[in-house]
Amino acid sequence: MIEAASAADAAAVVALWRDCGLTRPWNDPHADFALALGTATSTVLVARAGADVTGSAMVGFDGHRGWVYYLAVAPDRQRGGLGRALMAAAEAWLRARGVPKVQLMVREGNAAALGFYEALGLERQPVVVFGRFLEGDEGR
Repeated sequence: MIEAASAADAAAVVALWRDCGLTRPWNDPHADFALALGTATSTVLVARAGADVTGSAMVGFDGHRGWVYYLAVAPDRQRGGLGRALMAAAEAWLRARGVPKVQLMVREGNAAALGFYEALGLERQPVVVFGRFLEGDEGR
């Protein structure tokens, strides 16, 4: 079953993100989770097997495009279709809000993720992403 997460899911979801290697020292995953649940334009979807969180996808709409972050499937459940189901659920969430396009970012060198998204029919986009931390970016 895939459904919207609740605040009570925070620890399990963040643990999943860590198990899947999705967190970075400069991002607070607990803050990311809380912010996603705290706004009307984003959520975290979770897949469950009984009481266990086995997958997640953070999804949001920035007013122009839909975005997917933290798509994660528990390592012992990967390659069974759950990632595909989570991505379909994220796209359905966006479609229900009239969002015209979904985008996501994959770190360079992550061949497994690149192959996964390409197999789902997503296409590399002819853009370059620029960024800057707005506060506390010393040493990053």
